[in-house]
Amino acid sequence: MPDLIAYTDGACSGNPGPGGWGVLLRAMDGDIVLKEKELFGGAEDTTNNRMELMAAITALETLDRASTLTVVTDSSYVKDGITKWIHGWKRNGWKKKGGLKNVDLWQRLDAATDRHSVTWEWVKGHAGHPENERADELARAGMAPFKP
Repeated sequence: MPDLIAYTDGACSGNPGPGGWGVLLRAMDGDIVLKEKELFGGAEDTTNNRMELMAAITALETLDRASTLTVVTDSSYVKDGITKWIHGWKRNGWKKKGGLKNVDLWQRLDAATDRHSVTWEWVKGHAGHPENERADELARAGMAPFKP
């Protein structure tokens, strides 16, 4: 069975402001790309964190059937949120001291993650990682229609 990898990124011009998300989804056999799909979209008035979340959500919701995959993100907010913090938020009724932002998207990501076996991997953004750079380009393409 091929390895499935989703490279995700979000972008925002101003924070809040126009934003976009991008996903590079690959099925791999070792170093060989068997299949590739690029996805992107955006919003007129959003934040970078919401776009980072939307990228991960879209990557997972796009898959037709339960899958084993790695989601690669340059957002420690997304990676730490879904692997560490979410357990306490759920235990506390989706609340945290000082308020929990983006509850709607965290709940959506939680539901999307439940369908799959997901490994989360963080990479440093804007550091020359080719697939992360492509996800960033896709996020900027998703933002483009909303920029003045």
